[in-house]
Amino acid sequence: VQLVESGGGLVQPGGSLSLSCAASGIIFSNYTMLWYRQAPGKQRELVALITSGGSTNYADSVKGRFTMSRDNAKNTVYLQMNSLKPEDTAVYSCHAQWAGSVYWGQGTQVTVSS
Repeated sequence: VQLVESGGGLVQPGGSLSLSCAASGIIFSNYTMLWYRQAPGKQRELVALITSGGSTNYADSVKGRFTMSRDNAKNTVYLQMNSLKPEDTAVYSCHAQWAGSVYWGQGTQVTVSS
């Protein structure tokens, strides 16, 4: 099983980034997919999730700014991040969860700074 995140980088406050997470080795369409983030010295935070049926849920801190989507044909989830703030700086990782199985990727760094 592999989850590979991409799309992180350095962006100015107010800017946008789009993260992707490509999964392999799982029946992707069965899985709830989640994006977590962890900033230095802080606890890991659940940012967003999307169920196998396509329902989404977001942390209050990102509601209205972030949008999560999935493409089951490509075994990929996306996180569109708009109006980025310095406090969004963190390592973002995707997780796959179904029937007691959990997998996660290595993460991608997002830095929001002027």
